[in-house]
Parts: sequence; structure tokens; C-alpha cells
Amino acid sequence: MSAAPAQKIKVVICEDQPQILKNQVKILQDSPEVEVIGTALSGEAVLELLEKKQPDVLLQDLGPPRMTGIEVTREVKHRWPAVEVLIFTIFDEEEKVIEAVKAGASGYLLKGATAEKIIEAIREVNAGGSVIQPNLARRLLKHFHVPEEGAPPPPARLPPGNREEPPMRPLTEREIEILRLIAKGLSNNEAAQVLTLSRATVRTHLEHIYEKLEVTNRVEAVTEGLRKGIIDI
Repeated sequence: MSAAPAQKIKVVICEDQPQILKNQVKILQDSPEVEVIGTALSGEAVLELLEKKQPDVLLQDLGPPRMTGIEVTREVKHRWPAVEVLIFTIFDEEEKVIEAVKAGASGYLLKGATAEKIIEAIREVNAGGSVIQPNLARRLLKHFHVPEEGAPPPPARLPPGNREEPPMRPLTEREIEILRLIAKGLSNNEAAQVLTLSRATVRTHLEHIYEKLEVTNRVEAVTEGLRKGIIDI
């Protein structure tokens, strides 16, 4: 008796350029893992759509007219916190990406990403992870854990291996390896290929890293790893 087919990841796409939207829909329709349950050309339209049916993942363009992708993200996470938001952006929107992550986005993709990258990112955020691309990863990290105005400057980062404040349980060498790769922007699948591991094994190691560093996602894990001197990029 054959096993029941895995449930597809339900996706809604919000993109204000019809041709880009058409291309995104085609990429996702070709994947056996994903089901596109709706599309919208504006932030207002996507909120109306989500009133009727909620996806697992919302692919959200940052720059639709009137209501921005950041505003949509904030509203979606307020009203439907279980919906994961994955931002589509371009190279020169660094500040907007940071604001979107602060508003609750689970990650972002650069426009022009391959079909494989898009599917991998959808799979990652649907499973509770975050997606950080290498082009913006280092700059993005600078904007987390910033001290308040007037606060004393943070202590200089110690060299790797000399932890500023050791976690309750130290990371294993394999966990440090994985954290370094994640900090460079590799996906779970890419890290698995580099280390000749299964994607499930990498995910298990990541869960242990989150637990030990007392964080909930990849951005926080990398930030804590840098702050504690566990890794250096």
C-alpha cells in the first residue's frame, strides 16, 4: 500500500507587476510541493483575500503602491500570526528589508532567485525557519541588538572560541560549523550538501543551536553567535 501524498504548502502571492506575478505563479505551479491558492496585485487586495482563506506562506513584494509590503507584513502577523511572510526584494532595499523582518517577516528572497531557491525558501519558512540570503546577511545583522541611545557601547567582540558569556550548554563542533554556514547565508539544503549531511540532520542541529542560545530563528542565532564570539564572519 503506497503512502499518502504529503500535504502541499498553500501559498498566496502579492506582486504589483503582472508579468513578474505570472512568472512566480508558473514557477510554483510546476512544483509538486506547493499549491498557489490566490494572488493579489496590491496590499489591500491581499488582505481582502486573506479574510477568506489563509495560506501557509505569503510571498510579499516590498514595493506595491499605497500599502507597502512592510505595512502588509505587520498587519498579516497581527491578524493571522500563523501565516509565514516571505519578502521579495531587490538589492537596493536594505532598510526596507530590515523593517520587514522587524515587522515579522520570516525572511526574504532577491528578485531573480532560481525556482529551486524559491521552493527551498518556502519549504524553510513553512517548517518554522528563516531565510537569510548572503547578499544582505552581514548588513542585516548590524541592525539587531542595537543599544539604545545613551547606552554604553557593547564590549569588543572576543575572538572565536573565547565566548563572552558561555551558553548554558556549549555548542558542539558540528553545531558551530552549521552556524558558520548559516551566517554566510546558506540554506539548510546547501549546508547539508557542504557537510555531506541530510537536510533533516541539519535541521535537528539547528533546533539544538536555537535551544542552547535561547533564540527562535536564524537571524537571532547568528547574531548571538557573533555577540558571544562563537563564530566570526
